[in-house]
Amino acid sequence: MADPSSYRPKPGQIPDSPGVYRFRDEHRRVIYVGKAKSLRQRLANYFQDLAGLHPRTRTMVTTAASVEWTVVSTEVEALQLEYSWIKEFDPRFNVKYRDDKSYPYLAVTMNEEYPRVQVMRGHKKKGVRYFGPYAHAWAIRDTVDLLLRVFPVRTCSAGVFKNARRTGRPCLLGYIGKCSAPCVDRVSAEEHQELAEEFCDFMTGRTGTYIRRLEKQMMEAADEMEYERAARLRDDIEALKKAMEKNAVVLADATDADLIAVAEDELEAAVQIFHVRGGRVRGQRGWVTDKVEEITTGALVEHALQQLYGEETGDAVPKEVLVPALPDPVEPVQEWLTGRRGAGVSLRIPQRGDKRALMETVERNAQQALVLHKTKRASDLTTRSRALEEIADALDLDSAPLRIECYDISHLQGDDVVASMVVFEDGLQRKSEYRRFQIKGFEGQDDVRSMHEVITRRFRRYLAEKERTGEWTDGENTLGDASSAPLGDASSDPLADASSDLLTDASSAPLTSGLKDDDGRPKRFAYPPQLVVVDGGQPQVAAAQRALDELGIDDIAVCGLAKRLEEVWVPGEDDPVVLPRTSEGLYLLQRVRDEAHRFAITYQRTKRAKRFRSSPLDDVPGLGETRKQALIKHFGSVKKLRSATIDQICEVPGIGRKTAETIAVALAQAAPAAPAVNTATGEIMEDEESDTTAETSGEPVSAGAPDERRGQER
Repeated sequence: MADPSSYRPKPGQIPDSPGVYRFRDEHRRVIYVGKAKSLRQRLANYFQDLAGLHPRTRTMVTTAASVEWTVVSTEVEALQLEYSWIKEFDPRFNVKYRDDKSYPYLAVTMNEEYPRVQVMRGHKKKGVRYFGPYAHAWAIRDTVDLLLRVFPVRTCSAGVFKNARRTGRPCLLGYIGKCSAPCVDRVSAEEHQELAEEFCDFMTGRTGTYIRRLEKQMMEAADEMEYERAARLRDDIEALKKAMEKNAVVLADATDADLIAVAEDELEAAVQIFHVRGGRVRGQRGWVTDKVEEITTGALVEHALQQLYGEETGDAVPKEVLVPALPDPVEPVQEWLTGRRGAGVSLRIPQRGDKRALMETVERNAQQALVLHKTKRASDLTTRSRALEEIADALDLDSAPLRIECYDISHLQGDDVVASMVVFEDGLQRKSEYRRFQIKGFEGQDDVRSMHEVITRRFRRYLAEKERTGEWTDGENTLGDASSAPLGDASSDPLADASSDLLTDASSAPLTSGLKDDDGRPKRFAYPPQLVVVDGGQPQVAAAQRALDELGIDDIAVCGLAKRLEEVWVPGEDDPVVLPRTSEGLYLLQRVRDEAHRFAITYQRTKRAKRFRSSPLDDVPGLGETRKQALIKHFGSVKKLRSATIDQICEVPGIGRKTAETIAVALAQAAPAAPAVNTATGEIMEDEESDTTAETSGEPVSAGAPDERRGQER
C-alpha cells in the first residue's frame, strides 16, 4: 500500500487551469482518469487525510504510485480527452458501463447496390442506417417480418444472393412476396433502392403517409371491383398498423428524445435508456456498473452520456436528452453534445406532463434492473469468494489468488505442438489476456519440456518489463541462470517469445495484456499472477517450478491439476492435495483447467487444418489464389501440373514464361505427396481424383479418419 504523500506534487507545480489527470500504479498502469475545471483544486482533494476520504477513493490513492496531468483550453476539451483516455486505458477505478455493444439494431445497408435489412450489433459502419437499439433480436425480426409485406426489401446474405443470381431462382421469400427478388431482376437496382428508402422513412416515424396512400389504393381497387388486390392492400395496412402498435405512442409525433434514468445504491448503479423517435419508443437499453469511485448521480449521468454519444454524430444524437440529474457543471456537457449533433441539444430534467410520466417509467425499469442484477450476482460473488478462499487454504497461500493463470500443452502425436495460457481474475475469465504459443525450442513430443519452455518464455517477458520500468535495485539478477541472452533478443534465444504473437480467439477480442507501457498502452506478459496452474501432475508441476526458480521468481505459487483423479499437486510434495468433490475451489480449478485445454486444442486444430490445406504451389513467390486455382482447373491436379512442360504451363491464362519456369522449379524441388490409402479396404488409390484430393486439399487420406485422429490428440 503506497503512501499518497510519497508522490504528492507540490502545490505550486499544479496549474490552476482546466485539464485531465491520470493516476498510475507501481507498474505504470493507468488506474484512474479524471477531469477538472481547476487541476490544483481537484488534485488537492485526493491528498488530504486518508481518514477523511471515501473508502473507494482511499483505495485508489493508496494503490496509485504517481499522478500526472495534461492542461487543456476549455472544459469541453477536458471532457473529450477524459472520454478518449478512459476508452484507451480502461482504468480499473473509473466507472465502466458493461454490455455497451451487446444491443441489437435494425440496420439497412444503404451503401450496397441492393440494400439489405438485417440485425447488427457492435460498432456502426459508414453508409448503414440504424434503428434501435432493441432489447431483443426477436423483436426486430417480428417487426421486419410484418413490414416486408409492404416493403419487400432484400434480407438474404451475400452468399444466398449470389447463388440466386447464378441459378436464376429466387429464395422462398421471393416466391411468397416478402422480397422483390432483385437477384433475378424482378426489380431494378434503382427500384430496390427506392423500396429501401421507403422502408427507412417508415422506420423513422413517417408512417401516416404510407397508411393513407395504401388506404386510397385499397378504395380505388374496390371501386374497380379488383377485390383480390383490395384484400391484399387491406392486409398490408393491418401489417403496418400492427408493426406500429409494437412501439406505443408516448409523446407528440415530432418528439425525438432520449430518456436516461439511474437507480443506485452504495456499491452499484443501473442505467436505463429509452430512445423515443417520432413520439414512439423505438428502443431500450441498460447498463450496470460498479461504483468504484465516490460519484454523484450527476457524474453517473455524465459518464452515461459519454458512453452513449461518444462515437455518435448527427441525428444519432437527439434534439432532447432528459436526465434525472444534471452534471456539474452542465454547460460543457451540453456544448459537447451540441458539437456531436451539429445542432442545438437540450439537456434537462423533466418536471411535469407526459415526459415526466415517461421518465418515471424509465426509472422503474432501472430500479428493476438493479434488483435483478443484485439477485443474480449475490450468489456469484459468494461462490467465487468461497472458491478462492478454499484454494488459498488448500495451497497454504497468504491471500486469495485474485489472478490465476493456467497453462496446457496440446499436440497430435507430437506434431503441431502448441500451448495455451488462460487468465481468470476474481474467479472470472479474462479473455482479453489469453495467450497462445508455438513450441519451437525442440522437436517431438515432450509435455514436461514444453511446459518448462512456455513458463520460461512467459515470465522472462514479465521480468523484461519489470526491469524496463526500473522496479529492480542495482545488483539484482534479472534472469537468474535461465539464459545469458539479452532480454527481448528473440534472434539469440530459442525460448524467446518470437512465436507467441498476439493472436485472436473466435470468442474473444484482440488479445492484449492488462499491464500498460509508459503511455498507458497495453504490454504483453507484464502482469504477474498469484497462482500458476498447469494441466498435469508431478512432472509438469516440477517443470513449471523449475522454470520459475531459474528465473529467480519466488513469489508466485504453482500447482497442477491431474485429470485422472482430479488431484491437486504442489511442488516438492510426494502426495497430492485432495479437495472434496463438492468443493467450490476444486470446481474453479477444473473450470480454469478445462478452459486452458479448450483454448489449446482449438489453436492446435487450427494450425493442423492450415497445414493440411497447404499445397506445393503455396511456395511459389508471386502466385496468388486466382492463378493457383486457374492452374488446378486447367490441369486437373498438382500431379499433372508437375509433369507438364513449361510451354504447357504458359497456356494457362495469366501465366507468363518466367512464372511458368518458377512453378516448374518449385514443383520439381517439392517432394510428391504420399499415395492416398482407402482406410476401409487398405487399397492404394492411384486415380486422378485421389491425387487431386491429397495434393490440393493437403489432407492425406492415409492419416486416418477424423475421429481416429481426434482420439490421438491432446
